[in-house]
Amino acid sequence: MKEILKRYRFALLMAAAVALLTAVRPATGVKAVEITLANFKEMLTFLPPIFILTGLLDVWVPKETLVKFMGHGSGWKGLLVAFVLGTAAAGPLYAAFPLAAVLMKKGARFAYVIFLLGVWSSTKLPLVLFETASLGVKFTLIHVAVGLTGFLLTSYLVEKMVPGEEKEEIYQRAALWEKA
Repeated sequence: MKEILKRYRFALLMAAAVALLTAVRPATGVKAVEITLANFKEMLTFLPPIFILTGLLDVWVPKETLVKFMGHGSGWKGLLVAFVLGTAAAGPLYAAFPLAAVLMKKGARFAYVIFLLGVWSSTKLPLVLFETASLGVKFTLIHVAVGLTGFLLTSYLVEKMVPGEEKEEIYQRAALWEKA
């Protein structure tokens, strides 16, 4: 029981906060519950397909193939694969984390996984098309160029800054999460 309480302490704390808010300001509390349920419903529409696709990736793509294209020796190919996966993505950023876990489990380079998350967050094709229509080609090209440059530099910088044992722990957690 203690482990369950410890594991879900944040969710329980938030539920208690919403209950307190509802007691003090009922209209605001009800609105908070409505927003929470709407977000939960949205997650349920995105996560099952993502889990299925990542499960298929895990089963269909051998580790050796992924290491060849996204491992330490892959060079520009790893960046290109991360860019294509991130750009072709659909769904919110939280849907990228199961994919990141599978890639890490299969031996993808840490920098490429971070780059993928950055690309997913702001240069997905539907987002870029909408941005182009709304803000113009020039703005979008500048935004994408600056974003990709920043993601690229940051991904390598984070890879260098995170100690080896911490990276190993992150990879182990990704493998454990995948099994759950």
